[in-house]
Amino acid sequence: MIEIIPAIDLINGQCVRLTQGDYKQKKIYNTNPVEVAKSFEDAGIQRLHLVDLDGAKAKHIVNVKVLEAIAKATNLRIDFGGGIKSDEAIKMAFNAGASQITAGSIAVANPALVSRWMGEYGASKIILGADVKGLKIAVNGWQEESSAELFPFLESYLTKGIEYCICTDVAKDGLLQGSSIDLYQSILERFPSLKLIASGGVVSIEEVQQLNEIGCYGAIIGKAIYEGKITLKELEKLMVSC
Repeated sequence: MIEIIPAIDLINGQCVRLTQGDYKQKKIYNTNPVEVAKSFEDAGIQRLHLVDLDGAKAKHIVNVKVLEAIAKATNLRIDFGGGIKSDEAIKMAFNAGASQITAGSIAVANPALVSRWMGEYGASKIILGADVKGLKIAVNGWQEESSAELFPFLESYLTKGIEYCICTDVAKDGLLQGSSIDLYQSILERFPSLKLIASGGVVSIEEVQQLNEIGCYGAIIGKAIYEGKITLKELEKLMVSC
C-alpha cells in the first residue's frame, strides 16, 4: 500500500504553503509546526516530509531548530530538504534527527557529491528530488530551471544506486487541481524499480488510491490537508483499511 506522507513547509519557523513554488504566494497555516507534526502522528502517520523553504532560497539550512524540535517531540520518520548543499549541511540534518534527506538542486549541480553521500550514508538515506517544470528539473526552491531533463536525470541516478525519488510537477503544486498521474505512470513504466513518491496537487483520497494503483511508493500531501480537502480522519481510515 502507498505510504501517506504529509508535508510541512517552513518559512520563518512557521508552517506555510506556497502556490507553484512562488514565495510571493505564501499562506501561513500554523505558527507551531511541532503541534502540526504531533497531529499527524496522532492520526497514525509514520512519515513526514519537512521542507526548509528559507534554506532552499538561501542555499543553506535555516530551520534546523524546527527539525530538532519535531524529531524530539515525535517518532515520525522525517525526510528533510531545503538548503542541503554541503557535507556540513547533511551532517547537520542527520544530527538534528532527519531519517532521510532530499537532494534536489545539489543533485543537479554536483552529482559527484551526492554519489559520495550515497556511499557514506547509504543509498536509502538519500531521496532524489526531481522537481519538474515541463520535463526540465527546477532548482533552488523552484526559482530557476536547469538544463537537466527528467528521464536522463533519473536514469543517471538509478545507475548510481538511488532507491527513492520525490517527483513534483511544479505546475500542479498548491493548486488543488490534481497531480500528474500520467507523468508518474510514465516514470514507473520506464523505471519500475524506483520507489517513486508523488508530490504536488494531490487533492482527494480517490487520487491517493489512483497513485497506489499505478505503483507509487508514496504520496506527499500538503495543501489538501491544510485546506480540509483531505482530512486526517480519512487518511486514518485509508491506512487502517490497507
